[in-house]
Amino acid sequence: MARKKKKLGEILLGWGIVDDDAIAQALEYGMQNGKRIGEALIELELCEEEAVSKALANQFGLEFIDLDKKVIPREAFKLVPADVVRKHLVLPLGEEGDKLKIIITDPLDLDTFDLLKFRLNKDLIPSLAPEGKVKKFIDEMLSKMTDDLSQSMASIDRSIDRASIDLADEEATKAKSKKEEDGEAPIIRLLNHIIGEAVRARASDIHIEPMADRVRVRYRVDGVCHIRDDIPKNIQSAVMTRLKIISGMDIAEKRIPQDGRIKMKFAGNRIDFRVSCCPTYHGESTVLRILRPESASVGVAALGFDEDNYESFLRIIRRPNGIFLVTGPTGSGKTTTLYSALQELNRPDKKIITAEDPVEYNFAGMNQCQVRDDIGLTFALILRAMLRQAPNIILVGEIRDRDVGDVAIQAALTGHLVFSTLHTNDAPSAITRLIDMGIKPFLVASSIQAILAQRLIRTICKECRVEDTKPDKFKLKLLGFTDEELSGETISKGAGCNRCGGTGYHGRKGIFELLQLNNEIRELAFNRAPAGQLRKAALASGMRSLREDGKLKILRGITTPEEVLRVAQSETLVAADLEDEDAA
Repeated sequence: MARKKKKLGEILLGWGIVDDDAIAQALEYGMQNGKRIGEALIELELCEEEAVSKALANQFGLEFIDLDKKVIPREAFKLVPADVVRKHLVLPLGEEGDKLKIIITDPLDLDTFDLLKFRLNKDLIPSLAPEGKVKKFIDEMLSKMTDDLSQSMASIDRSIDRASIDLADEEATKAKSKKEEDGEAPIIRLLNHIIGEAVRARASDIHIEPMADRVRVRYRVDGVCHIRDDIPKNIQSAVMTRLKIISGMDIAEKRIPQDGRIKMKFAGNRIDFRVSCCPTYHGESTVLRILRPESASVGVAALGFDEDNYESFLRIIRRPNGIFLVTGPTGSGKTTTLYSALQELNRPDKKIITAEDPVEYNFAGMNQCQVRDDIGLTFALILRAMLRQAPNIILVGEIRDRDVGDVAIQAALTGHLVFSTLHTNDAPSAITRLIDMGIKPFLVASSIQAILAQRLIRTICKECRVEDTKPDKFKLKLLGFTDEELSGETISKGAGCNRCGGTGYHGRKGIFELLQLNNEIRELAFNRAPAGQLRKAALASGMRSLREDGKLKILRGITTPEEVLRVAQSETLVAADLEDEDAA
């Protein structure tokens, strides 16, 4: 026999929110004014709207959504027309298979629910939120979203005469220069809005990507790309030309890649943008890398080292000579780590020279050289010149070939401390990579002091961190967690809130694999041992792998298993570590 559904008044009574007198008063008011008991309680101010909504969700077995903490992704609003959202007070949450998840305000309004199913041509999964908060959300958030970029683009449609304006033509651009300087051009307003919004959203990159029928705008926040909106295809040329003008590129050249730079002020802070333009099938794709001075000045302590690795790192960078390599893929924070190390060492009694391509951040007290391949000013040439400048510390942006590697090693062997980066998946692979470049094994073995492999993981938002009561056991097993390691430990996750944009993550920290060369590893390097054998020796000597460092941060509530798996290439590392365990 089916369980009888509780009445709304009974639920509120059971929760202790109202008493019998309030229920009687609301029932009488409702009969006189044609109101349901929930509406009557709210109008008589006997109960908060949120409590009534929670009770309705409980009564009908629906999920209650707190819009103060829940952030709806922008992509979801493309699933439901704006007129439907405003007219029927519904908010889309996203798709689940072939069904659409939506927020409604009244579970008893079945006519509207059926109308929505017909209009949207989808099965619906409803959840509940208070009507007042839904209205406020639509007025403030949805209106802002549609007004921001859409109004900018609408103003472009109204004010650009496509028959007479061709911004790709240099003469036409010059003719419009005064209007642009006055800040009145709609293209300028659109790009200023995009750039300003990305800066406020803590984005590291802005991607403006031409498609067949539109131009997609994406922001990369905490290492993950999020779709922002689409720019109409018919203003693609104007947008790209404006970006080229302000970044100092050649607006007439569309066949080859170009690089540029933009300097702007936001909230009193000067922010640089490194701009890259690359021809693609549907037009020129442009990426703006946002260079915030504070992001390279975080300091060694804030990078995310555990205590033992932190102390080892400080000891290594204070050595008088040798090479310290930082490895990892693009965007793994190598430059930030090296800059943090240099700032730790930047003292009046030390001379520091850097060779970078490009120089992203400028620091007082350091001599920074910009690589310019077009005039023959290469890494190798700058390095050789550096040695005649009597430096104590040298930073080489990247060891790309044998010439740069040979000069860097000679610098290390002649009493200089050399910092550089390399693109390898883990720390031991850096040794074999250098030997594969053609650098003699005995030079590699004798000059390298340590190698740091790193990745950046998103950290759980502190505002919405909760316990993950049902963590994915397969993912935990893939990371190598044992029952003993998990016993009595709590796995955390982010529930999603306004601060983190509903992602559950806010900010990033590093996970590290610090390999310090000892006699055994130097002997293996000298004998051209394969990367797998070097890795086994490194783990045996006490190196903690990326996976193991990620596990520590999971148990400390800093990040999630999903995030460590996303960045640490766990399948390879698990296999390698399992081989180590079998051998032991």
